[in-house]
Amino acid sequence: MKSDNIKQGIAKTPHRSLLMATGVSKRNMNSPFIGIASSFSDLVPGHIGMRDLERQIEKGIHSGGGQAFIFGVPAVCDGIAMGHSGMRYSLPSRDLIADCVETVAEAHQLDGLVLLSNCDKITPGMLIAAARINIPTIIVTAGPMLDGESRCEKLSMIKGAFEAIGKYRNGEITKERLLELEEASCPSAGACQGLYTANTMACLTEVMGMSLPHCATAAAVSSEKRRIAFESGMQIVELVRQNKCPKDIINRDSLRNAIIADLAMGGSTNSFLHILAIGNAIQSETSTKEQISLNDFDELSEKIHQFVKLEPSNDITMTEFHKAGGINAVLKELLKSVPEFKDLEGVSLEKTSKIVKNAYSDSRVIHPYSEPFTTKPGLGILRGNIAPEGSVIKISAVDKSCYEFEGAARPFNSEEEAMEALENDKINAGDVIVIRYEGPKGGPGMREMLAPTSLLVGKGLGTKAALITDGRFSGGTRGICVGHICPEAACGGIIALIENGDKIKIDINKRSLELLIDEKTLEDRRKNLKPFKIKSKGFLGRYARTVSDASHGAI
Repeated sequence: MKSDNIKQGIAKTPHRSLLMATGVSKRNMNSPFIGIASSFSDLVPGHIGMRDLERQIEKGIHSGGGQAFIFGVPAVCDGIAMGHSGMRYSLPSRDLIADCVETVAEAHQLDGLVLLSNCDKITPGMLIAAARINIPTIIVTAGPMLDGESRCEKLSMIKGAFEAIGKYRNGEITKERLLELEEASCPSAGACQGLYTANTMACLTEVMGMSLPHCATAAAVSSEKRRIAFESGMQIVELVRQNKCPKDIINRDSLRNAIIADLAMGGSTNSFLHILAIGNAIQSETSTKEQISLNDFDELSEKIHQFVKLEPSNDITMTEFHKAGGINAVLKELLKSVPEFKDLEGVSLEKTSKIVKNAYSDSRVIHPYSEPFTTKPGLGILRGNIAPEGSVIKISAVDKSCYEFEGAARPFNSEEEAMEALENDKINAGDVIVIRYEGPKGGPGMREMLAPTSLLVGKGLGTKAALITDGRFSGGTRGICVGHICPEAACGGIIALIENGDKIKIDINKRSLELLIDEKTLEDRRKNLKPFKIKSKGFLGRYARTVSDASHGAI
């Protein structure tokens, strides 16, 4: 075992003494040492219930014959960090989490890991760490929040709280009703109720085979989730005995499986960043030709039909998705109908086909692949002179009447500037809001634009105005919203050259994003563009100096 490096031989007497100080018995000194990397936090609704899950995992590890050690990693709630300078820390925290897990696991020579996660950047950060360290690992995602309810109206965090602000400012609801929605929208522990980034990444983790079946969709407050946590603790000891490591599970095929499932369900656009970053973490074992790139998303997006449509582009929440069969039902359809989807083995040590053989499916929620919600994928990549290196859009969250949209540019150099214009009714139907200098380097940190997109929808402009940015969107964003524009403004991208009133055309059918300006005008503007200078210090300054562009995963 790897842990023999800290517990075997005369020279390790001091090490054993220190381990005994932690409570390790002589009997357990020869057991596999399993770390539980817990992202528990009183600050994050998706993580407040993790103390109980830690206990269940620990019980499972000890029942399986291992020795458990719990250690902590940071967690950021994107909803709380949204709309102010704190959001600059969200995406960088993904790599910080990966570093934390790697540091503790390698410093203490652990034999295996159970990574307890839930929210947006924590799950991909832990997957990156798992790929890097490559010791037996299982991910336990803590699960979705229960649906909110008020006056017999089903609520979610996005539609019940974020979009309610726009409705109130538009005069559609009273302040009293706004306060009712505020109190009722998030009724329990768990990740927010729709297929936003947290639940998208939980689902894709299960698709890749890094979580046990049903882990992604079982509610955070359910006994089923506690049982999954216990079984994960038992199973990690078996994985250590068999030396089944993440790079045996996470590879080009399983990552492409995740992309296919993502397109079929219409998940968060943030998944593009995370799948590319996870692919980068396994690249030492992969030739350049076999690496996952934006081209894989592009290729598969032309083939995959969307047969699941959840909140925010529908009213179906994760609670209903779980009852309808969840990921098992999705996998069964994909195995049956999509030749590119591979039958692979994961941490359950069984092939997907065996796990989903008798999967239940409610066709009202999970359509047969032959009867999809749309033959278009849930996500798409747009290219053009504004985004020659790519941009992303959540097609499933765009009304079909808006697949072609042309409007006048309203450029802003920060989210705050755009929010001020929206709040003061300075944005009109036919406008294309341009939010720039919010990319990985320019932000720095590539903030999510949920506040302006929610306000746009709440004000009734969701199908009448568009928003494009070199920043990111929440998985809860809906409307004509294009993000991840590359090159970003801070790197001299054309998005930096857009002026007020310029015509911009978004064409989802042709996968294009074009600034309707001639080349000579653009060149003249480029000559007058002032060089961008990074002003941030500390963690964000270091991040800005080293981060890659969004089309390579902001690694």
